[in-house]
Formats: sequence, structure tokens, C-alpha cells
Amino acid sequence: MSVTDVFPLIKAPEAWPVPVVATMAMVCLAGLDLTGALFAKEWAENGSVRALVLGAGVFLVLFWVYASSLRYAELALVTMGWVVMLQVGLVLIDRWRYGVELPTGKWVAIGVVLVAQAYLVLAPSASQATTAAGGGG
Repeated sequence: MSVTDVFPLIKAPEAWPVPVVATMAMVCLAGLDLTGALFAKEWAENGSVRALVLGAGVFLVLFWVYASSLRYAELALVTMGWVVMLQVGLVLIDRWRYGVELPTGKWVAIGVVLVAQAYLVLAPSASQATTAAGGGG
């Protein structure tokens, strides 16, 4: 008996296009990571054992979803999309929940980083660009 017998990888319906599955995986991973981060903050600030246990459980589920998503999309694509969404969520939570004030220069830097990361996620890879131009095969 293997681990995948106990925890089988999540399977998306075959009719779903890969970009849809990859996007759903990224959103799910970002949500799980954000939830785990909030539990970690709660544990760090208040020593809540409940937050520690729930956070550990969330990160186990995150690993399971991550492994499952790699059946459908490239490692770099899923990871970058997840990280971009996570960063946006953490900045917004820090701002609204914890009252963190960032100077204008930091907001500009965040915007530049997000645009660069979006380019990394959305721009075609070299092999896709060559194929689209008719030069690869």
C-alpha cells in the first residue's frame, strides 16, 4: 500500500481545459497558504495550540493540492501564480487587519514586482514562442 492509495491525487474532470485547472489550483493554493499564514500569526502572537494544529493541517492539505496540480500544469507556472496571489493577499491583510501603513515607494515597488511576476507567469515560454512563430517542431 502506497501513500497515494491513502491520499489519492485530486483529479480534475477531463473536459476542463488545463488553464482553468491551473488557475483553480493557484487560487486554492494561495487561499490555503494565506489561511496557514493567518494561523501562524495567531500562534506566534497568542501561543494558541489550536492555531498551530489547524495551521499544520492546512499546510498538509496545501501540499496535497500542490502535488495534485502538478499533474496538470508546469511547476513554475503553478508556483509563480500561487505566490503572486499570496503576496497580494498578505499585503492586503496586513493593511486592513493589522493596520500596516506602507509608504508610496513601497507600493510602487510592490506594483513593479507584481507586473514582473505576471509577465513570468503569462508570457509564453521560449518553446511556445518558437512554435507560434513557425520555427519549431
